[in-house]
Amino acid sequence: MQGTDKYTAFTRGIIESNFGIKKGLLQIDGISVTSIIERFGTPIYIYSCKIIDKSIETLKSTYPENFRIHYSVKANPNRAIIRHCISRNLGLEIASSGEFKRALESGCDPVNIIFAGPGKTYAELEAVISRGLGELHIESYREAERAGEIAKSLQKSVTAAIRVNPEETSVGAMRMSGKPVQFGIDEHELDKVLEFVINHTQLNFSGIHLFVGTQILDADSLLAHYKKGIEIARNICRQYNVPIKTLDMGGGLGIPYYPGDCHLDLSLLREGLDGLLKEISTSPEFAQTKFIIEPGRFLVGESGIYVARVNDIKISKGKKFVILDGGMNHHLAASGNLGQTIKRNFPIAILNSLDSDATEQVDLVGPLCTPLDTLGRKVPLPPVREGDLIGIFQSGAYSRSASPLGFLSHPEPDEVFVENGEFHIIS
Repeated sequence: MQGTDKYTAFTRGIIESNFGIKKGLLQIDGISVTSIIERFGTPIYIYSCKIIDKSIETLKSTYPENFRIHYSVKANPNRAIIRHCISRNLGLEIASSGEFKRALESGCDPVNIIFAGPGKTYAELEAVISRGLGELHIESYREAERAGEIAKSLQKSVTAAIRVNPEETSVGAMRMSGKPVQFGIDEHELDKVLEFVINHTQLNFSGIHLFVGTQILDADSLLAHYKKGIEIARNICRQYNVPIKTLDMGGGLGIPYYPGDCHLDLSLLREGLDGLLKEISTSPEFAQTKFIIEPGRFLVGESGIYVARVNDIKISKGKKFVILDGGMNHHLAASGNLGQTIKRNFPIAILNSLDSDATEQVDLVGPLCTPLDTLGRKVPLPPVREGDLIGIFQSGAYSRSASPLGFLSHPEPDEVFVENGEFHIIS
């Protein structure tokens, strides 16, 4: 089975780094997965508080003190996770009025919320401006006009940054940014929006937000983006004689999903950040600048496991299909239908048979009436039995929230949070 050893070792490494094994059973912060399943059943999402905390502390030790971390709510909008991030002194980054409502319900002060994203409606802008949002990140000239109109009608001042789609940045053979996207304003078209925001009586220009990208595992790529952001901010400061109060470097920090993926080299990233900040330490343009990063996936992605039970096993024309009680309606990303051009398997294991060797390759499918409902293809596993618990790791971000939960009207899975040696339902 070509590639089996590499895939199995990759999956095993994730389990041993973040979880544990006892008598062949997955342990989540010391709690057996079967204890959770016996109480709540399957399918289910399980999140480890310990892993989230580890990711938060890792970023806090990587980024200098003048960087503020805002959790990107879109990665996982569960209120318990939002509250936990707030309790760890993180701000929030939202992309809709629905996320704004969740942020407020979770106890976040509006001043600690930034709102980015294309196509903000008049109602959304009115809702956040009326509550005193921390920062509005403008993505088009029309959006700037709308924000100005609303701020004037409400007699509110709005702290506004401008999201920028930079010109092309290259790192080695990798081309980054400079492409047509719906996010932000192209660098060469900034002047019109800048002049409008800077001269508007109700809009207080604060700085820029850099559109970076997503799932970046290369430190040099991130550093090249950050350097570009500093360059754009400096040019704006000099041209318009305005201070850069905030410089949002975006998110984009990735986690490994597939064999061959490496963790982001944080020591290299820290070294590069120290160098960048040293270069601008005497620049008056950045004397009072606060830097922002807005990770989502990096903070919560590794904390989550999606667990489904084997409901049936069948052979069709020599291929073995393992049919689960949940499928792409719960985990579209794992099915490969969330924008992936090449469908590769997330790390998958039998959670009640972790001491056994892989001896067969099977396709893992869900109960939906579509061939798209495949969560794993030719997955190397030990002999699979009806009733086994299948776990898909790296499922804390963009799993439940990015999936078509209503498809075929199956019940929505529960979500469980494991914290301080206890577990409780959070959805």
